[in-house]
Amino acid sequence: MKRITSAASFGEAVRARRKELRYTQGFVSEFSGLSVSFISDLENGKKTVELEKAICLANLLGLDLFMEGRGHGK
Repeated sequence: MKRITSAASFGEAVRARRKELRYTQGFVSEFSGLSVSFISDLENGKKTVELEKAICLANLLGLDLFMEGRGHGK
């Protein structure tokens, strides 16, 4: 599990998963309806990408997102 602390680390996780699946940005764009430029911006850590689209893309790539309070379960 990777800790996400910034737009950059979120983008890195999305890129890593996409590459793990051996998908190109073009392929992901075709099946998701999101533009290649959006996917590129997200993967490069652009801070102003639309959150709903970013979550949707992560889910399409098989990434589950969770939020947990610090110190939870300790």
